Amino acid sequence: MAQKIKLSTIAETLGVSTATVSLALRDSPLVAASTRDRIKEQARALGYIYNRRAASLRTSRSGIIGVVVHDIMNPFYAEILKAIESELDRDRQTFILSNHYDSVEKQRNFVETLLQLGGDGVIMSPAIGTPPEDIQLAEDNGMPAILIARSIEGLDVPIFRGDDSYGISLATNHLIGLGHRTIAMVGGTDQTSTGRDRYQGYVNALRKANIEMDPGLRIPGPRTKQGGFEAAVHFLSLPQKPTAAVCWNDLVAIGLMNGIARAGLVPGRDVSVTGYDDLEEAAIATPALTTVWNGQSEVGRNAARALLDKLSGSHEPDGIHLIKPEMRIRQSTGPLKPHPEG
Repeated sequence: MAQKIKLSTIAETLGVSTATVSLALRDSPLVAASTRDRIKEQARALGYIYNRRAASLRTSRSGIIGVVVHDIMNPFYAEILKAIESELDRDRQTFILSNHYDSVEKQRNFVETLLQLGGDGVIMSPAIGTPPEDIQLAEDNGMPAILIARSIEGLDVPIFRGDDSYGISLATNHLIGLGHRTIAMVGGTDQTSTGRDRYQGYVNALRKANIEMDPGLRIPGPRTKQGGFEAAVHFLSLPQKPTAAVCWNDLVAIGLMNGIARAGLVPGRDVSVTGYDDLEEAAIATPALTTVWNGQSEVGRNAARALLDKLSGSHEPDGIHLIKPEMRIRQSTGPLKPHPEG
């Protein structure tokens, strides 16, 4: 049985010490690369499986990091996770992923399971309604937490996310600069810090340009392509006849553009549309989507690094660490034209 293979068996086969085998299987630089490769090859041939649980008893570290996000199907989180994985790989850490779908109970169960497994730490984009106590539970039990994308008040932990208020103001100011004055905001929710900050950025930009804020131009809710597509009917029937839309994210913007095109209008010519996040799909959409880069890779990399540093004894300052967004201007926005019919 593979689990009965011992380090001493590998050592005897190769004529090296058990300590050398142990170091080699942990990629220690104390063992020459050629010797490490030879030991690993022999371990695989014998069917040896590294006993992480036994190792954790010796080192007080399991090598397991938990990562919990809203929905991995959203490319925004996929890009963050890719950066997290890359950074953790450098430290030979394994991460366990969970989607909470904004269920506090599902998220709570995952964190409790991590604690039972002896997880070293957790990186979280917290579910809507997460009480600070749920995250503090992990901290109090020796499992440090790092937040990404969303903030929760009342917590002294590092938080990494884009500057959402500033980012949406960039998109809104871009449309204002093109002559648009009747600008709708499509998507998002005030239930998250992200939603509140993005809406505030939109409002601030309008006020700074002396454009009267019309609550009727806000269409809250959509966060997916399907949601954006369905919102197009509402958007095109607004009595204010908006000539442009600032969208919650790229998915909503692409869905909205598809709905606008289905109605016989041309996005970028008849109606200007901006997205948010600068996903890979944004540049190849039709038309190519004007959007805001939100630093997903930076968020993931910085969060993972902060957690690893914390585990090694150093400490990233608590509080919010903002990534500064950047505008990406493409073909989905254009100068103001007369109100389209319909």
